[in-house]
Amino acid sequence: MTILLAGCGDLGTEAGLRFGAAGHRVVGWRRSPEKLPSAIEGVAADLGSADLPAVPADTAAVVVAVAADSPTEAAYRAAYVDGLAHVLDALKRDGVTPRRVLFVSSTAVYGDAAGGWVDESTTAAPGGFSGRVLLEAEELLVSRLRGTGTSPVVLRLGGIYGPGRTRLIDQVRNGTAVIPDEQRFTNRIHRDDAAAAIVHLATMEAMPAPVYVGVDNSPAELGDVLRFLALEIGYPEPPVGPAGEARGGNKRCRNTLLRGTGLEFTYPTFREGYRAVLARTAVRHP
Repeated sequence: MTILLAGCGDLGTEAGLRFGAAGHRVVGWRRSPEKLPSAIEGVAADLGSADLPAVPADTAAVVVAVAADSPTEAAYRAAYVDGLAHVLDALKRDGVTPRRVLFVSSTAVYGDAAGGWVDESTTAAPGGFSGRVLLEAEELLVSRLRGTGTSPVVLRLGGIYGPGRTRLIDQVRNGTAVIPDEQRFTNRIHRDDAAAAIVHLATMEAMPAPVYVGVDNSPAELGDVLRFLALEIGYPEPPVGPAGEARGGNKRCRNTLLRGTGLEFTYPTFREGYRAVLARTAVRHP
């Protein structure tokens, strides 16, 4: 089948390589298509513009995996709401009806749960503009595809880490890491597992659910992650103290529904994933 990747940064490119390895034709839209590997047919496109390229007529699945240019509400809206709307407009303009459109969202839509569990049945209650904008984009996807014959699929990813995404490692190394003095859970997923989830949900024969939580098998206390990294790289354990507000809220995300589709994680916890990062077993895509 032909897969259209609307947005081909690090995550989209990794997913594209996996689609290609599975035998699919992959077309990638991004502003700098010359940076894409040869397995992806790069096409110059700015999702912030309504003037998008022609959609391949035989497109079976569309993956919208974009990123904001800056951490501002305006940038988030331009990327996620306007970008998604322009992709959906292009599908309508060209009369293309894919089997499904998968939108990469974030667990930020849940806000803070005071350390409690959340999953697909939990009512979204974003606490900041990022979650609010992403939830608006999710709702746009559902409303625009209703009655079209195309299934909307939302993948709410936790914090992505992996090759080149070394924020916590860098904090331990430069001495700025702080172990929170109060219990704080984090939810993360290795880039490769996030890409595998995208490919799996976009191509599986069974009808996907409308929403999936994309995190690894084990929510972890931030302190446990920092202690592990310090031990792995031979640095002193970070001090305990106030650590400010939790990125994305303090919650534990459950991935039972995603795993129930048959997806198996290469990095089921942060331990396996960060060991791979430290071993530099893969690279970040430009």
